[in-house]
Amino acid sequence: MLGFNSESLHIITLGVFAFTAMMFVTLFFFDAPYGRQDGEETSKWWGPNIPVRPSWIILEGPVFFAFLLFFFDGSNWLHPIPLILFVLFEGHYFHRTFIYPFTLRSKPGAGFRLGILAFGVPLNAANGFINGWYLGEYADHLYQISWLWDPRFITGIILFIGGFILTKQSDRILINLRKPGETGYKIPYGGAYKLVSCPNYLGELIQWSGFAIACWSLPGLAFFCITLANLLPRAISNHRWYHDKFTDYPKERKALIPYLI
Repeated sequence: MLGFNSESLHIITLGVFAFTAMMFVTLFFFDAPYGRQDGEETSKWWGPNIPVRPSWIILEGPVFFAFLLFFFDGSNWLHPIPLILFVLFEGHYFHRTFIYPFTLRSKPGAGFRLGILAFGVPLNAANGFINGWYLGEYADHLYQISWLWDPRFITGIILFIGGFILTKQSDRILINLRKPGETGYKIPYGGAYKLVSCPNYLGELIQWSGFAIACWSLPGLAFFCITLANLLPRAISNHRWYHDKFTDYPKERKALIPYLI
């Protein structure tokens, strides 16, 4: 046992909610400086640029490893329901950490500022901890075998898988926009890009809403909320950027949620 208890879990979960609220408000006024929103002016405030592939591994690895470590440190991880949720969570983050970065065709100099990583790494580790420890330690008290056919569990699993498929399909469209050696930006078409500018973000939100419903837990809700607090302002910023960059950008598209936002 690593010395954590229910009080540690409670405090860190509340801390994630508090940081989420602060981040949500902040990102509506200041764009996080990576990708399209990165520029020379941001470097003096956010530090040097770390290349894109190691950046993704450094940023997403803590979620994968913290969840793995604390899940198996729990005393009830052999329960079938947490094991299913473990496979979903870690399957996503294994792909995100060790496969996705090597599929990218990024422009020279693309990556994450050191300051972004400094904020993201501990936050991701905290989310890995609260969800891994909750599922691995408290499952025996929370989930009966009947949870397998509870509508919340079934709905959550369906949403998670559907969101994962949407995210990967949208990522693939973006990646294939650039031919080898190309560095510029283009308007994406196809798939859910018919409806929104950021269907990859929409897919992630669907995924983690599904995970939160399937877990029916406060840590799962915290993870969904921080995903929303990050991606909604980012999607609106990206949508605005597309309209500024391309005069022929489809006007019927929304930023993130079809027909609404």
